[in-house]
Amino acid sequence: MKRTWWALPVLGAGVVAVRRARAGRAAGGRPDNRWLTVTINRSPTDVQPDGALPPPLDRFTGEVDVRVRPAPGDRGTELAVRPKEPPSRAATAVPARLAGRDPRQEIRLALREAKALLEAGEVLHPDTPPTTRPTPGGKLVGVLSRRSGGEGVL
Repeated sequence: MKRTWWALPVLGAGVVAVRRARAGRAAGGRPDNRWLTVTINRSPTDVQPDGALPPPLDRFTGEVDVRVRPAPGDRGTELAVRPKEPPSRAATAVPARLAGRDPRQEIRLALREAKALLEAGEVLHPDTPPTTRPTPGGKLVGVLSRRSGGEGVL
């Protein structure tokens, strides 16, 4: 009996993966065509004045679907975008994403920058590392963060 307990988490993860895959197909397409959403602490009229996209999202006019609506609980505005044409599977595979060749990365980056510009008025970038000399761990983190591109996560 003790030998089979390790299989429960593996089976549970498999069930969750199958349910997510089925939900993506039932929602009308591939999971690559999902909405990318941020909540902005501004009113909808500030986020999309005169129906125009906020910069830097404005460079994707005609390439993305945009949805602007009030956030739940009167907590700002939800700005959601997705590519009109989903990228190919090869472009969204993990190696392509790590190499920075996923076309959705540019949209994610523009969405985060639009949020920063609307809320703070500028896009803030991190300072240089506080260490005085590079360490092996710091070099590894630097390589991984450069490779993460527009993902925002390692």
